[in-house]
Formats: sequence, C-alpha cells, structure tokens
Amino acid sequence: MSVAAASPATAAATPYTAGNELRKLARELVAAGAPGVIVRVDDGRGRPVEIAEQAAWTRRDHLLKADDEFRVASNTKTMTATLVLQLAAEGKLALTDPVEKWLPGKVPNGGAITLRMLLNHTSGLFDYTTDPAIRPSMLGKDRRRWTSAQLLAVGVKHDPLFAPGKKWSYSNTNYAALGAVLERVTGASPAALVRDRIAWPLGLKHTYLATDSTWRGSYARGYERDAAHMPQSVPAAFRDLAGPRRNGHVDVSGNSPGWGGAAGAMVSTTQDWARFYGALMSGKLLPAAQLAQMRTTVPVDPQQPDGPGYGLGIQHGAHPCGTFWGHDGGIPGYLTTTVTDQTGARTATVLVATEYWAEFESDPKIAKAAQALQSAAICTMYGKPATR
Repeated sequence: MSVAAASPATAAATPYTAGNELRKLARELVAAGAPGVIVRVDDGRGRPVEIAEQAAWTRRDHLLKADDEFRVASNTKTMTATLVLQLAAEGKLALTDPVEKWLPGKVPNGGAITLRMLLNHTSGLFDYTTDPAIRPSMLGKDRRRWTSAQLLAVGVKHDPLFAPGKKWSYSNTNYAALGAVLERVTGASPAALVRDRIAWPLGLKHTYLATDSTWRGSYARGYERDAAHMPQSVPAAFRDLAGPRRNGHVDVSGNSPGWGGAAGAMVSTTQDWARFYGALMSGKLLPAAQLAQMRTTVPVDPQQPDGPGYGLGIQHGAHPCGTFWGHDGGIPGYLTTTVTDQTGARTATVLVATEYWAEFESDPKIAKAAQALQSAAICTMYGKPATR
C-alpha cells in the first residue's frame, strides 16, 4: 500500500469540509501531471464523498465521472481469494491442498506448495509479469487471450525465488495458478465465477473479469506518456505503448488487460468495489472461519514483523487515522488504492489515471500528490480531518 502518514487532529471533519479538502488534493494531483483522478470515500455515517477531476486536454476523449468503470488491476486478487475461500467453505478444496493435487505436473515442486502459500505469496514462485513474453501484451501490441494455464507456464519456466513457505514475495504467478485451480475444481472460468458468485448476487453491474479490451459501460480513460515524453527512469523496453496519441500521452484504455488474468484483469467502479468490501468484511460472502483465514497475515517485511501484513488476497496496514484492510493495483493507465475498515462499513478508493509513475518511480511530483490524497482519503474514511 502506498499511503503517506498524516497526523490527525482531534476534531471530526464534516462531510462538506472533508469533500472540499479531498477535491483540492485531487486537483493538486491533476496539476502535478495526473490525467485524471477519481475519489470515493464513505465514512459509514452519511452520503459518500465522490470526486472526479481531470486534465483539460483529456476532455476531448471523455468527461470523467465518479461512477466510471476502470481497471482495478491487482485488487482483483481479493476477489480471486474470495472465490477460493468460498470453495474451501463448501469442502471442494482445502487451503492445505498441495498445488500438485489440482495441477499435476504444472508447477515444479508443486507437492510442497499449498494453496495457502499461493494466496499469501509465500510460494516462492517467480512473477510471470516480469518475463519478456508478457511485455507485448502489457504494451497493447499483442491482443492474444491468455489463459490461466498459459500465464502460469510463463512463470514456472523460471527458477523459484526461495523454498516454499520460507519467505514472502509478491508474485502474480500465484494467482495465475489459483485461476487454473478454480477452473479445475469448478469447470468454470474465473470470469464466470466472479459473475455468478460475486457480481450478480451483490448487484455489481459494472464488475467483471476482462478477457479482452471490451468495456461494458462508461469508463475512465487511462494514459501514459508517449515515448518522446517518457521519463528517463522508465526502461527502454516499456516506453512505446500502443494507443492513440494525446498531448504527449498515449490513451491505453483500448488495450486489453487480459494478461492480468485472475491476478489483475478485473474492471469495476468505486461504488461496486465499496459494496464488495462491505459484503466481504461483514461476512456476507464468506463464513466466519474463512474470513478469519483471509485476515490471517504474514509480514511483508521480515524486519518489521509488526508492520504491513498480507493475508489471503488482502493487505493489512496501519495509518495514524486508523488501521485498514485493502489492496492496491497498477496496470498501464490505472493505479488504484482501495481500503476498508474491519467491518466494511467504511471504504475509500483513489484512482489515478496513469500508472508508470508508481511502477517505475518515474515522477516524484505525482507520487507526492498521490500519497497526500491517499492518506487524506483514509483519514476521511475514519471521519477525521484530511490533514497533510
């Protein structure tokens, strides 16, 4: 989670002043170079604050709205983990099952890697998204429809980073494997499972696991700098993205996120994701035992055992305004941070319509402004002043 610390004051902020401060910070983020920003914060006590701000040059493409669809990238993992835990509750699989049981011969040393290790990133598997074979899809130049099995195969071509269960290391290959396990156990695709088990029951009309570039509703355009304006810190191999050119940027919203699969291909809206969090954390999607499993974390940094922790598809962190559960996600054109409280009654989402600044640490101005907005959103979620 990329959130900056802020010192809360003692007096509670009213929704009006909180909304004003968040809008000011969103405008500062746009002024720092973000093409667009969406913010939604619900403190559980009244009408949510919803904000959409965009750079003037993007208006020729789309008038950004707070309820637009966008790519949530690795926030997908929370839904994928929810599906696995639902099947565990139904006795169709167990978190202690070795991967070999469900994907025989597909994962080296699969007998020593459990489904739990995949869910909490302690498997040691190499991250497939860092393999050059995926790069053309990331850049929008390869529109093939990747399957979970194909993405998994890319990851396991590489040697593991460490022995199963010995360390923590974030790897999208874990969730490609889980996508393949879901298919094996149920006979249905991850996209169908998201639809049937989560989106339809909760009335999430704009939440779906994308397999191609198709959008289903009004959507936020995502942009990255074009090759001529790309910061020097971005590696040469990532500088030339496919898409229409706009004001020194490339509109990448027509490129497929399908290469993210069960690890990162989800599309949603701020309202839908808040409803999902509310249902998840209140026990409407998982029985108490499975929700407790999801919230059982391992340290992200072994040197900080009391620092940020990663559970099963969800992260736990501390902030001066209150502890939170959530995830973040980045895919070209879209950087999203989503958080909730223990109950799901309070939620906050910040979308920045560009992502390379975070992926490659290429724009300190955007990073500073984004951290200020993300931090303020957490404070507002807890009904505290959005102080800097």
